[in-house]
Amino acid sequence: MDTGQPLAGQVAVVTGAGRGIGSAIARKLARMGATAVLCGRTKSTLDETAQSILEAGGKTEVIPCDITVLHQLEYAATRVESTFGRLDILVNNAGVGGFNDALHNLPPDEWDRILNTNLRGVFYSIRCFVPIMIRAYSGHIINISSLAGKNALPNGAAYAASKWGLNGLTYSVAEELRGHNIRVSVVCPGSVDTELSPHAGKDPNKMLQPDDVAHAVAMLVTQAPQSFVSELLLRPTQKP
Repeated sequence: MDTGQPLAGQVAVVTGAGRGIGSAIARKLARMGATAVLCGRTKSTLDETAQSILEAGGKTEVIPCDITVLHQLEYAATRVESTFGRLDILVNNAGVGGFNDALHNLPPDEWDRILNTNLRGVFYSIRCFVPIMIRAYSGHIINISSLAGKNALPNGAAYAASKWGLNGLTYSVAEELRGHNIRVSVVCPGSVDTELSPHAGKDPNKMLQPDDVAHAVAMLVTQAPQSFVSELLLRPTQKP
């Protein structure tokens, strides 16, 4: 195997792959030799990520889907298995923010939007894609959470709740799947310079960049097989 492509022959699904962190992760995994399967709601942005991968000589596939709609993820999983016959890496990255109001003022439909995407969507994704990994007795799942899942976030309680929930889901699913030789990890970045993160009062030049999160994912999926990092906290060198 080409040592410059440690993931050669592998297949990686990345949700929310059209922009920001998801796009950076997909491009990184493709550079490492994996076929990057791009999932997300907006085909035009997925196509932009795919084009950048192809221009760099990588392999990719676009499957538009909304992670909050179960049958769309079921279709995506069926297509991955029928096209590639395997799934080695699942990165649950798709998410939405919500940082503008105290919880007692939050409209219930906004609560539903945040929790359905950031938590229920990961459940749907795992439900649909994990059987492929179980059949192969192999796989790595990485959930992209946030330091908001470890610390208080005033005016972002619903977002924080979704990420605290995602962390708990990750630790529990990791125990469920260890016997199937499937490793499950969670990455908790601080504020990343994307459209999602709150930027008020922060210097974007000191914030984490999407490629920093992609690098963390790359480290996780190239670990020696006898161990796995269950949780990774990612902070900027200088406080923004």
